[in-house]
Amino acid sequence: MLPESKSTSPPPPGPGTPARSRTRPGVVETVANWSARHRVLAICGWLALVVLAVLAGASTGGEHARAVDPGEAGRAQLMIDAQRAVGSVRENVLVQPRQAGGGRRFTDDPDLREAVGDLVSRLRRTGAAVRDVGSPASADGERWISRDGRSALVTFEVAGPDERLEDNHAAAERAVKEAGERHPDVRFLQAGDRSLSAAVNDGIKDDFARAERTSLPLTVLVLLGVFGSLVAAGIPLLLAATALAGTFGLLELVRLWVPFNSAASAIVLLIGMAVGVDYSLFYLRRLREERATGKGAREALRVTAHTSGHAIVASGVTVMVCALGLLLTGVDVFKGLTAGTLLVVGLSVLGSVTVLPALLAALGDRVDLALIPWLGRRRIAASESRLWGRVARAVVRRPVVSGAATVAVLLAMALPVLGIRLQDAAVTASLPPGTSAAVDAASAMQRAFPGAATAARLVVTRTDGTSADTPAVRRAIGALHGQAAASGGLLLEPITTVPVGRAMVVRVPLAGAVTDPVADRALTALRERVLPATLGAVDGVAYAVGGKTAMPHDFAEQVDRRTPAVFGFVLVLAFVLLAVTFRSWAVSLMSIGLNLLSIGASYGVLVWVFQDGHLESLLGFTSYGGVVSWLPLFMFIVLFGLSMDYHIFVLSRIRERRAGGASAREAVAGGIAASAGVVSGAALIMTGVFTVFVTLSAIEYKMLGLGMALAILLDATVVRGVLLPAAMSLLGERAWRGPLSGGHFDETPTPRSNSR
Repeated sequence: MLPESKSTSPPPPGPGTPARSRTRPGVVETVANWSARHRVLAICGWLALVVLAVLAGASTGGEHARAVDPGEAGRAQLMIDAQRAVGSVRENVLVQPRQAGGGRRFTDDPDLREAVGDLVSRLRRTGAAVRDVGSPASADGERWISRDGRSALVTFEVAGPDERLEDNHAAAERAVKEAGERHPDVRFLQAGDRSLSAAVNDGIKDDFARAERTSLPLTVLVLLGVFGSLVAAGIPLLLAATALAGTFGLLELVRLWVPFNSAASAIVLLIGMAVGVDYSLFYLRRLREERATGKGAREALRVTAHTSGHAIVASGVTVMVCALGLLLTGVDVFKGLTAGTLLVVGLSVLGSVTVLPALLAALGDRVDLALIPWLGRRRIAASESRLWGRVARAVVRRPVVSGAATVAVLLAMALPVLGIRLQDAAVTASLPPGTSAAVDAASAMQRAFPGAATAARLVVTRTDGTSADTPAVRRAIGALHGQAAASGGLLLEPITTVPVGRAMVVRVPLAGAVTDPVADRALTALRERVLPATLGAVDGVAYAVGGKTAMPHDFAEQVDRRTPAVFGFVLVLAFVLLAVTFRSWAVSLMSIGLNLLSIGASYGVLVWVFQDGHLESLLGFTSYGGVVSWLPLFMFIVLFGLSMDYHIFVLSRIRERRAGGASAREAVAGGIAASAGVVSGAALIMTGVFTVFVTLSAIEYKMLGLGMALAILLDATVVRGVLLPAAMSLLGERAWRGPLSGGHFDETPTPRSNSR
């Protein structure tokens, strides 16, 4: 039996209690009521589902699906994969005098040449670990010495097979280290395909491990502040943790068919924490309110399921629909992120309407055990936020003035977005100086030999499947040297060629900073002018250009082409879902407009900070000169979904009060005051978590953290506290009238009282 209060009869209808009763509960209410009555079965069933998902993921065998880059860069990748051989793994070593500005040059200093020769000799003594060594000792040695003569470049291929690649790379690293120890007055800096990829992967892992360690204690502190009870604060963490465990177990199965990387794992983790905590907050806060009105535990749970339960399902469906928009980009890396988002939100919603009611029914009033002194009882007693109630009432008295002033501020914040420049972060720009030896080496290499560490990768094959290493192909590749000399500095040396299976892989250094406009012009010149004039004249040859400039360039182009479709998809379906939920076109359009204002303001701040170079010393970055190309679309998808959680919850509370007989303005003020505590708590958790991202190393995550934190903060304060009541006050009764409501206000009845 559930513990009941002394009076099991509901109080008379008031501003927060709709007047009509209903004869049949809805699906959400029915499921929650069943779970509350069969709580042991519901809790055990949920745990069994999570355990089965984890075990299924742990037992998964087979190779995970690989993401294919979009555009021509993706074709180059597939051409290499078709060779079923180890791809071209090129490493480079920059050799320089340790004392800068000393006047020593490789052209006339025998000690420097001896150091280069020693390195080359040690690399060749690694045996089968290294091949195709290029250096100033080669026949075309002048191409391996910088223009000022103070730097030399040694390049080599790390040999396969796959199972020996790590050992062979380690052998090459030892050779470089030994050469450095043998020549202490010379520095040897290594950067290339594998070393830079490893640096980025290690940086991402370290960053997200630090973010997780920091964000979890922060989340616990905020939950303790919201509930004032150790038991109540632990319930949201329990739901989020079990939903995430089940999600990552199922994702191990999904990864057999859908690409899923470590960056997507971190984002799914954040989304899972967000929705899991939010849904529990909605549920627990409403349950406390209903208990405070004198309802028994069973009746309070029933009302909570009917109100907050429905809001949770509507919010979850909205988040999942928004996530589906990522599939319209046609980009492989977004497929795994979409699958992860659908799973974690779906499981969080399922847990919220099944195990959460069962757990709360089992705990009863014990949910408020382990109260924090001075804080706990005040949190239990508080039902409305006095601060936000006063703000909302002030706004509804002067909606035009307050609304117009707030819109003007948000539009002013969004104004810089008109000059946004989208570009992807080069490896050397993504991680700050001092983060990685390989990244620092690549930066130094970029100054002495632009493009050498991040050269374009041209893949050449024969259409008939035979070897591309033919005299005609060799002559066409040889002509690239002349084309580079005549390119006006867009194509650079040294150009290297290595066979991979039946294909030929040619490295062509490009001018510019890997992903800046100069590098893009160099890539265009290579693809559209140089290659058609050389390899394009050879019959039976196919070629494609990939690499660290081509991949982000093609990725950005694909995303840019599909962005209007994604935006349209999300906006239209969000409108439909909101219209069905609230039966009001006006409310749907208003909700979308308010979300766009907060997202636009966060875009503008990103441009002002990262593109225009403000707050560099405070945030610890160097001016980037643009915004990462994928970030606006990704932020739009995630923010639109997450902000709808708060929006649906607040609007549901407003609608309940209106249905209970309150005036339109009092319903707005009361609904905002009643929901402010839980919305503020949920937003504070998310703002804190994303603010942690600003402290990470990679500039992409600094942008993501600042943009997401600011948008959520604006959404939960300025938009929900000022703009929403202003807009609802101006709409008045029209907010709930229209074709979808049948021409009158459609009351949302509360469940019938428990008279037994």
